Amino acid sequence: MSDNDNISFILQKVGVVSYDQIPIPEIHDDQVLIQVKKTGICGSDVHYLLHGRIGDFIVKSPMVLGHESSGVVSKVGSRVRSVKPGDRVAMEPGVFCRRCEACRTGRYNLCPNMTFAATPPHDGTLTRYYRLPEDLVYILPENLSLEDGAMMEPLSVGIHSVFTQAKLQPAQSILVFGCGPVGLLCMAVAKAIGASRIIAVDIVQSRLDFAEAYAATDVFKPPSPHDGESRTEFSQRSASLLKATLDVEDRGSKGIDVVIDASGAEESIQTGILVAKVGGTFVQVGMGHPEVVVPVTALLTKELVFKGSFRYGPGDYRLAIALAAQKKVDLRPLVTHRYSIKAPF
Repeated sequence: MSDNDNISFILQKVGVVSYDQIPIPEIHDDQVLIQVKKTGICGSDVHYLLHGRIGDFIVKSPMVLGHESSGVVSKVGSRVRSVKPGDRVAMEPGVFCRRCEACRTGRYNLCPNMTFAATPPHDGTLTRYYRLPEDLVYILPENLSLEDGAMMEPLSVGIHSVFTQAKLQPAQSILVFGCGPVGLLCMAVAKAIGASRIIAVDIVQSRLDFAEAYAATDVFKPPSPHDGESRTEFSQRSASLLKATLDVEDRGSKGIDVVIDASGAEESIQTGILVAKVGGTFVQVGMGHPEVVVPVTALLTKELVFKGSFRYGPGDYRLAIALAAQKKVDLRPLVTHRYSIKAPF
């Protein structure tokens, strides 16, 4: 290997990308150098490309995109014991400091010193070689492909939302707003856990059709807003229609135990709080507008557990691999397109 052998896909500025060579990373004695083989394109990559920012994360200088990756171990440090060159691995793309309060209390995804791939200013994994600490690479079982390995990242987001944060139990019901990749994987995790009912909500019928074929037991398409109707009025009407259409109640066996919002839309958040059962759980994983109006009276009188879900934490990647290897989650239907990185030189 030489310093001229690490072709990378770089976001130069909004709307402008390039293929460039960057130095192959040097590894420390506890690190692993991976030859990246598969990388998924996340909505965040597209958002940085089109808008240059997500919330407070702003692209201020050129940055390699990508963070949903798998690859083959190329080189290991002298203290590495769990993997060896040639191993196929899934790559957890967030390196945490291991010293702060969040890390030491088992919530490393909240580390203030996180180095997360393709989150400004840190380079991502759409590159030929990438380095990670030993404990953030996971050997893939023989029955999982490298494409499956790249999908462990978004699957871990679903696991963190549904299993770690919402603590969904077998035979409980769940409603998921948003039938994009994260919403679909939340449904898949719920199905693997043994949810009794999985309701998918989206405004696009084709997405609802896919969700129903993939993991949902029921689907709901919200009505169109009325002229002059406020968002809160629309959400109240949509919640009432959903409950009437799907025979959902505020209490008992017909109630919704867990609501996940994977859309980020204000109306979805409002509707979710209104349809959740008394004493239920609401988890926000979708990122949308930074400020929304929340029906706080319903939140408090139902005594809902309201949580955020950010990335993934201890155990989420290992559970993702286990569910996929045991064929409790099928990732293949979610891979829709394949592209090769071919540098123009």
